[in-house]
Formats: sequence, C-alpha cells, structure tokens
Amino acid sequence: MKPYIELAVGFARTGVTGYGGGPSTIPLIEHEAVKKYKWMTEEEFGDILALANTLPGPIATKMAAYIGYKVKGGLGAFVAILTHVLPSVIALISLLGTLYMFRESPIVGGMVQGVTPIIGFMLAEMAYRFFEKGRKGLGWSKMLVFTAISILFIPILDIHPGILIVVFLLSAFLIAHKKKAPANTSEVKMNRKEKSI
Repeated sequence: MKPYIELAVGFARTGVTGYGGGPSTIPLIEHEAVKKYKWMTEEEFGDILALANTLPGPIATKMAAYIGYKVKGGLGAFVAILTHVLPSVIALISLLGTLYMFRESPIVGGMVQGVTPIIGFMLAEMAYRFFEKGRKGLGWSKMLVFTAISILFIPILDIHPGILIVVFLLSAFLIAHKKKAPANTSEVKMNRKEKSI
C-alpha cells in the first residue's frame, strides 16, 4: 500500500500547488519524483519530459500517468492521474462562482500576482538545468544552434514545439549514429587484420 499512498500524496500536492497550468507543475512533479520519493533519476525525468512534449494532451497528466505506471503499473497510473487532477477539479467547482464574483477584486488579482514570481523562478531554474544537460550532451556549439533554431521557429514563426522536438530527437539520433559508425568501422578493420594474421 505504501507506494500507492506515496503516489497519491505526491501527485495531490502537485495538483494543489501547481498554479499556472501544466508547465508550472513540472518542477513540482520533478521534486516529488526525483528528489522526494526517488522514483527516477534527473536524467530519466528529462528524457520522459522531452518525449511527453511530443504527444498530445496536458503535459502534467501525461507525466503523472507515466510515473504512476513506472512505480505500480496500471493501477499506479490511475492513482497518480486521479489524485493529481481531483483536488483541482473539486477546488474549481467549489470556488469558481466565488472567484467569478470577485474577479475584479484587487485582493484576488494580488493573490495571482503574488504567486507569479515563484512560478517564473521555478521555470527558469528548470530551463537552466535543461541547458546544462544539453551542453553536457551536445556541447556548446550544437546547443547554441538548437537554441537559436528554437527561438526562430517557436516564438517567431509560431511552429508547434512538438514538431521541433521530434526534429531534434531525429537529429540527435543521427548525430549519435554518425559518431558510432566510424568506431564500428575501425573495429571491423581491426578484426579483419587479426583474422588475417
């Protein structure tokens, strides 16, 4: 029962405190999955996040489903999704009328503005860690080229990020395959020389 309780508590927390939608929830999910409960490594979380962004649907729900499935299979996925979504749904239904009545209130506006810097910092920290990971894996030159392409295609040309992620995944695969090919060729030549001797 303990893994189910941990999934329920962890994803309930991310659902309740995830102000600002899916992207702002990702650092919270990472905290629960990587740092608190150690369901996966930072590297694995980054890989899953990159792949999840290529699929349709809300990112936080997809992450909850995958992590729950990884921890306890299908039932784990169900528990993670339910506990992540349910608190927000209950709060939305309960408070929607009240918030709608006071939508022009400076107090409600101030509450939203008060949370915004924290969300901004969490997203900036996550972006920095992704840049560091990319720099270590690709090197500065490729990382800067991919970043420049992202800036051109996403905010300027308004291309969906999922399309760019798929293109980058394929590019990374081809780069990795190219790096391996010469090593394999030299190994084959060495083997042939050894056999001829």
